[in-house]
Amino acid sequence: MRVLVAPDKFAGTLTAPQAAEAIAEGWRRTAPGDELTLAPMADGGPGFVDVLQTALGGGVHAVTVRGPLGDPVPVSLLIDGTTAYVEAAQACGLHVVESSRRSPWTASSHGVGEALAAAADAGARRIVVGLGGSATNDGGAGLLAALGATADAPLDAGPAALEHVTSVDVSAARERLAGVELVVAADVETPLLGMFGATKTFGPQKGLSEDEILRVDRILDGFVDAVCGATPAERRLADTPSAGAAGGLGFALLVLGAQVTSGLGVVADAGRLPELARAHDLIVTGEGAFDFSSRAGKVVYGVATIAAEAARPCVVLAGTVDVGSREMRALGVESAYGLTDRVPLDEAMRAPARHLADLAARVARTWSTSGGR
Repeated sequence: MRVLVAPDKFAGTLTAPQAAEAIAEGWRRTAPGDELTLAPMADGGPGFVDVLQTALGGGVHAVTVRGPLGDPVPVSLLIDGTTAYVEAAQACGLHVVESSRRSPWTASSHGVGEALAAAADAGARRIVVGLGGSATNDGGAGLLAALGATADAPLDAGPAALEHVTSVDVSAARERLAGVELVVAADVETPLLGMFGATKTFGPQKGLSEDEILRVDRILDGFVDAVCGATPAERRLADTPSAGAAGGLGFALLVLGAQVTSGLGVVADAGRLPELARAHDLIVTGEGAFDFSSRAGKVVYGVATIAAEAARPCVVLAGTVDVGSREMRALGVESAYGLTDRVPLDEAMRAPARHLADLAARVARTWSTSGGR
């Protein structure tokens, strides 16, 4: 039996490659005769560059940029020919800042702009920017500042500094990346503003209270006016799906002329996932929490969709499973199995690889035709 193992990261515990290895180790205990292919996955968020480097090869160019609160942080640019892949979360991700220090009022995306400039200086004529998991909510103002944009208020000090901005000139930022094709790789379709926008949707996980969410959204609305003017056609960039990705980094990149594509699609294409799915009998994917929000641009839903297109069954191994059978089928998943169905959450967090391997060994008894039944 041929089994394709294509999990996402288990946030806070295992990277996607580590999760894939753990699943494979456990599966082989039960079904050593099965042929396993490991294809760790990612969307545009944390892990984007590491997973792509595994799939594509290419060279890694290390740079140091300004982190969301001003501390220097390392960023790895993946260079494959004339294309560079940049993971915004490496420069301004939630994981870059200790939870006690998170400050979405002052956190800046400046480091992402520095990474883009470094990629262009390295000779990239196409830059694919993975968006997701950011600690920032500045509408990409910091990114624009790093590339040379100017304004009548600081652009590199978070939304707090943008409260009274009335004019932003992005011409220098556009010139800095002249001749470079920009691609936004994101699986969140959130616009920048409003009830379903970036601040309302993701502000709470970054530390914004309900009152602060309303205020920051008003500030970003003014920032859009300052960047685009009052022309409705220009302002519509803020309503574009994925404009709100990574705290509004999508908006800033759209202003610079970027096109939007699926982050998972970029990774799946690089790893030839549709082709691999057709060549295997079963697809196993996974993530930290499998719930109905998994449909909103999550790796598991994307992998399950590819499995369905290949007419192959897909099962999920997760830290927690919070969907019923009907919802599971709607997501294209045959069965889902959770670590916390067998061990307490704190124990699962202490030894995630061991418990994930144990779970995979049990699942193989049900799903493997060569060693499990």
